[in-house]
Amino acid sequence: MSDFTIGRADAAVAARSPSDLYRAVWRWHFYAGLLVLPFLITLAVTGALYLFRDEIDGLVYADLKHVEIQENTAVAAPSAMVTAALAAYPGTAVKYTDPPSPEDSVEITVNSQTAGRLAVYVNPYDGKVLGALPDRGTIMWTIRTLHSLKYFGSFARSLIEIAAGWSVLLVATGIYLWWPRAQTGGVLSVRGTPKRRVFWRDTHAVSGIFVGFFIVFLAVTGMPWSGVWGEKVNEWANGSNFGYPAGVRTSVPMSGEHLDHVAKTTWSLEQAQVPQSTGEGTTAISLDQAVTIFDRLGLHDGYAVNIPMQPKGVYTGSVYPDDVSQQRVVHLDQYSGEPLIDMSYADYGPLGKALEWGINVHMGQEFGLVNQLVLLVACMAIVLLAVSAAIMWWKRRPKGSLGVPPMPSDKRVFRGLIAMLAIGGILFPLVGLSLVVMLVLDWSYPHFRRAIRFAP
Repeated sequence: MSDFTIGRADAAVAARSPSDLYRAVWRWHFYAGLLVLPFLITLAVTGALYLFRDEIDGLVYADLKHVEIQENTAVAAPSAMVTAALAAYPGTAVKYTDPPSPEDSVEITVNSQTAGRLAVYVNPYDGKVLGALPDRGTIMWTIRTLHSLKYFGSFARSLIEIAAGWSVLLVATGIYLWWPRAQTGGVLSVRGTPKRRVFWRDTHAVSGIFVGFFIVFLAVTGMPWSGVWGEKVNEWANGSNFGYPAGVRTSVPMSGEHLDHVAKTTWSLEQAQVPQSTGEGTTAISLDQAVTIFDRLGLHDGYAVNIPMQPKGVYTGSVYPDDVSQQRVVHLDQYSGEPLIDMSYADYGPLGKALEWGINVHMGQEFGLVNQLVLLVACMAIVLLAVSAAIMWWKRRPKGSLGVPPMPSDKRVFRGLIAMLAIGGILFPLVGLSLVVMLVLDWSYPHFRRAIRFAP
């Protein structure tokens, strides 16, 4: 019976390798695929679904999210809709969300007494309660949680940074391996039939060269959500001004609470601190008055209003529509109604603007249906890339071996490649750590196998 090994390579395969550099690149392309492809499949499938979150949730929860437009009918006051929501689901109202369009319902977020945090849906035309769901309890919120790996805990979130960094390595080495070397097949065309390995090799190469740009773009624009890199870059970009970009007026009393803990917000404002109201002891403005002020300030339809829970709390109006330029957060003093901080996309620094634009495209929002369809095709191609890689490997894999491509005979080539990879490891710490682990395993396993083999 043959032994199962990691590092053993078929001599015939080694002989066919055209150069030491090719061997080194092929070897690390294999390692990158081994680490990344399972993640790519999961991220591609959940990402493709989440591109159509509004459409899917709109169909599944049509009885709650959509209403019949009633022309020439005044909408109910926000306070009246909150009262109706609390009558149906007793508790405390913490957020009011304006309908994004005339055919959408109002969403009232309630900390209920018996069922936890609920999203209660109300018809804005007659003020009647349509029903409720657990807050962030829709199918698409579950898909989003799976996509970000938050479903599996905080540690799993760190894997996003590792997967993103190795995805870039996967594309870079893949382009080198794909590059035409006097051959015509497998560059832009697929040879053979599914029964032959060359068919899957060409399918992998052709789909990879098409989707490589999208993998790099999605990896880079997904980095802001990573556990280490994303947090540190956020601090570097916005950490010196209460978490707001430089130039935003913050000369008002600030609380220790972060906006991300109070309201759904953008990556750039996750660490932004919430200001405090200063008129404690006087009469607070009503939710109706706050909504009127937000309307007058011109917030985009569909904005959410967080209702103050403490004497020094503020009304926070926030909106993040498909058009990234319309993103905006406004904090109102709950007593005077004066805007304390008025923050828009135009106030972000160059890095913040670039990252927020990338995130918006990543989520399929910035260019409407075209954005969704292009990324849907890219996600499908990523799945094809991963499946063809697995089949190609299985057909090539020598019996009893994992089929790792051979080590280059000139180790200096290999060391040079690792030196270049180390640069990426410095920029992305978790990627660097995983690279070190892989280097140790790659170096130690053959020695370990030889020690076991020759042991008495």
